[in-house]
Amino acid sequence: MTHIALVASARYPIREPFPGGLEAHTWQLATQLRARGHEVTVFGGRGSDPALGVRELPDLPALSEHARRDVSMPADWFLAEHHAYLTLMLELAAPGAPYDLVHNNSLHYLPIAMSRTLDVAMLTTLHTPPTPWLESAARSRSCTRSRFAAVSRATAEQWRPTVPDATVVRNGVDTAFWSPGPGGGVPVWSGRIVPEKGPVEAILAARRAGTGLRLAGPCPDIRYFHEHVEPLLGGDVTYAGHLTHAELVTLVGSASVAVISPCWDEPYGLVVAEALACGTPVAGFARGALPELLDASCGVLAPAGDVDGLAAAITAAAGLDRGAVRRHAEATCSIDSMIDGYEHLYQRLAA
Repeated sequence: MTHIALVASARYPIREPFPGGLEAHTWQLATQLRARGHEVTVFGGRGSDPALGVRELPDLPALSEHARRDVSMPADWFLAEHHAYLTLMLELAAPGAPYDLVHNNSLHYLPIAMSRTLDVAMLTTLHTPPTPWLESAARSRSCTRSRFAAVSRATAEQWRPTVPDATVVRNGVDTAFWSPGPGGGVPVWSGRIVPEKGPVEAILAARRAGTGLRLAGPCPDIRYFHEHVEPLLGGDVTYAGHLTHAELVTLVGSASVAVISPCWDEPYGLVVAEALACGTPVAGFARGALPELLDASCGVLAPAGDVDGLAAAITAAAGLDRGAVRRHAEATCSIDSMIDGYEHLYQRLAA
């Protein structure tokens, strides 16, 4: 048994309905590691699932008026995250900390930058393409016991100039929970409703395909939703709300196609794995990790940003065999394969 300190998001709680794929991934990772006998202490945002036993990261203390009036005062959320991770890393570096290793599953730069202060190894999972803060921290690291995993080959390749030795451990989903559905219904789009996920492009493509579309997911940028997505709703294009995973299993499993329309280099896309596990074929943009997650048996891809091509992909994907789609999920994106990959890395780091 290994005692793992799992560092998660400070900004968002780890609970259903999940704010995004990262929180869902962290919940699944902690749950499955515990099922295999590991002791896992999760450090995450306030309001997380009580059943997960999260150690909540600290709030930002009240600042003096002098500090707040200073010209260098950043946004409150930025400073709050900085304080949370700084406090945590100092705690993890303290003599006698009970952990065998630290798994950094956050998107913050401080755990990487401060990894050299730890007495144990730290594994960081790269869930995003390089960002200025993360890349700077990765370039400055000097700890020989700091290692990286990437959630796809595409993400590992983007990080290669800075992190040449990242091990690919693809995300996975519980294929027993994400069970096959009957299909045949209006296509579905699920995920965070933000510009980089392409909900507008998905709606336009579905209208051109004449299929309609059901959208589901949180709206972290409510102004974007009201100004760009809401005006396109109506008729056979509907918004189902921010759903739990149980509700999503029913919704995605009932759809003829899952539309995945990234307008950025999607590092993995849990919604892809979730759809495949439900037996629902994917129509998407060939961007980021999507080309490595799909083959001709389970998805149809259009060039990135090509709305007409995506409309054609929706029509073509609806004809794919749902049984073959499910078999692809079982073979390539199960939660067991993901946990196997992380356990192998833990063993190497703890040696």
